[in-house]
Amino acid sequence: MMDKNSKYRQLREQMVTEQIAMRGVKDSRVLAVMRQIERHKFVPADMRSDAYNDYPLPIGFGQTISQPYIVAYMTELLELTGSEKVLEVGTGCGYQTAVLAGIAREIYTIDIIPELIDMAYANLADYKNIEFHCGDGWDGFRQCSPYDRILVAAAAESVPVKLVEQLADGGILVLPVGDRFCQQLMQIRKSGREVSQKVICGVVFVPLVHGK
Repeated sequence: MMDKNSKYRQLREQMVTEQIAMRGVKDSRVLAVMRQIERHKFVPADMRSDAYNDYPLPIGFGQTISQPYIVAYMTELLELTGSEKVLEVGTGCGYQTAVLAGIAREIYTIDIIPELIDMAYANLADYKNIEFHCGDGWDGFRQCSPYDRILVAAAAESVPVKLVEQLADGGILVLPVGDRFCQQLMQIRKSGREVSQKVICGVVFVPLVHGK
């Protein structure tokens, strides 16, 4: 009989092969880290049997862990090489954070919900290249800017100006933009004073929560 660890490892391999690689994600770094990270440890215990399925799952506080494919695709769109300083907006349970930390040099992650920061911190206790902050993601985290890459894991009504300001020259920002009825995944590049935007595809994310 297969033990649980072996079963989860098999499910991860199936997830990467069928949900991610076969749908066009080619970055070898992304595929490798998605095979390594134990997604079932980031979801509620009663949902672990669904952890490697191709859909988001609730993690409490009105938030979700994104489907594996969109996590991989957004990470690929960042075009990481391993040397980058990355800002993640919307820490959630820390799964996307772990994927970023498995590739990039330095991760700063921010979430407006204190309980989620606590959850992610507990989930990512073994990581040494992540710095956690509780605050309004619309404002980014200027103290440690500029960032080579920024990823936003919730839908902003429009592109947050402060995030673009905190992006380094040559940097890339990936985020969903729109309301709950119509959202588009966007890749934004900054070169000097020039900012270019590319619409990637339609998506569905929980909204990026504003501070009070």
